[in-house]
Amino acid sequence: MQKKKAVIACVSLLAGSLVALSGTVAQATPDSAPTRTSTLGTPAAVAAGALYVAPGGTADAAGTESDPTTLASAVSRVTSGGTIYLRGGTYAHSGTVTIPPGNNGSASARTTLAAYPGETPVLNFSAMSEDPAHRGLALNGDYWHVDGIVVEHAGDNGIFIGGSHNVVEHVVTRFNHDSGLQISRIASDTPDDRWPSDNLVLSSESHDNADSDGEDADGFASKLTSGPGNVFRYTVSHNNIDDGWDLYTKSETGPIGPVTIEDSLAYDNGTLSDGTVNSDGDRNGYKLGGDGIEVDHVVRRNIAYGNGHHGFTYNSNPGSMTVSDNVSIDNAERNFSFDKGTSVFRGNVSCRGDDGSNDKTVGDADGSNQFWTGSNGSACSAYSGAMGWSFAEDGSLVVTFGGNKVTP
Repeated sequence: MQKKKAVIACVSLLAGSLVALSGTVAQATPDSAPTRTSTLGTPAAVAAGALYVAPGGTADAAGTESDPTTLASAVSRVTSGGTIYLRGGTYAHSGTVTIPPGNNGSASARTTLAAYPGETPVLNFSAMSEDPAHRGLALNGDYWHVDGIVVEHAGDNGIFIGGSHNVVEHVVTRFNHDSGLQISRIASDTPDDRWPSDNLVLSSESHDNADSDGEDADGFASKLTSGPGNVFRYTVSHNNIDDGWDLYTKSETGPIGPVTIEDSLAYDNGTLSDGTVNSDGDRNGYKLGGDGIEVDHVVRRNIAYGNGHHGFTYNSNPGSMTVSDNVSIDNAERNFSFDKGTSVFRGNVSCRGDDGSNDKTVGDADGSNQFWTGSNGSACSAYSGAMGWSFAEDGSLVVTFGGNKVTP
């Protein structure tokens, strides 16, 4: 097994083609988007009666394909269960685009904000300064479906989800000044029973998010004040300045709801794509707690590879998490770091190309696991060679080592 990647091949969600560079991760230019097959149903097709938005649209335009409007105007006009299409190109925004509370779809008919089929809209917030109030897209309504957009350079989170029952898929959040995509309550006076719940993030990528102090910008986060039932599936977090995932809890607000992370990948977090490292960052792949508060997260079939600290860490969460069928390889400190709690470990694999810190897994860990205690188990033979990844046509995540597909 190689200790470091000689080549990482990354099939971008945006470009739909293989890009390989020696010793680095290739970031593809958002020139076009692949044909999207929504995990909610059939391949993307143009909806009748949709509102159209384009980079050159105007607020008082009709919102038709030939007379497109602005995103803010379309959000204010869309009816419950309706559709907004964003045409391809770069949208320069200096303020947050907010989908407010009460602007909701329904369980049977979500309101949709989607890239026009075959095109890639990029919401660019580079005019913003770094500030907690300067988020990019704030999704505070319920029952929305956001599909196929790129959000970059926001002064805080790229996408902030304060609503519930939303589906966000085929998105990229990058170069933002806090976590690329974060799920948390809308305001300090939002009651516990209105914390954002039952959101699903699918087939999405978050990378190169970095704040100035290097301590807060993760790829994905459901933390501080998020409710139960939030799920990340087929998601990739890499080269963020802090953690790949952050599920931090704090004593002032109490436990968050249990989060599920499954079939996902975290790699090279703690180091940006240009090589920048901030020593104040936590730099974990999957950070699963905080402040000694018990939350029973579910973490299954994920891969942590080459992150700057731990691969999977309880981060002082003494709960009973379900940690199953994960693979952790060549992270700088421990591949698995669980010092307390009653978590259940089944079918996990830990591998190293050289010496490293032994795993620690306090809880219920049986012989189905192959943890690192000085040597590799037999399962590690499947994880040799260069790591690559791609999204399949159905949105599922495909990870390869040495060109061979692996299934944690």
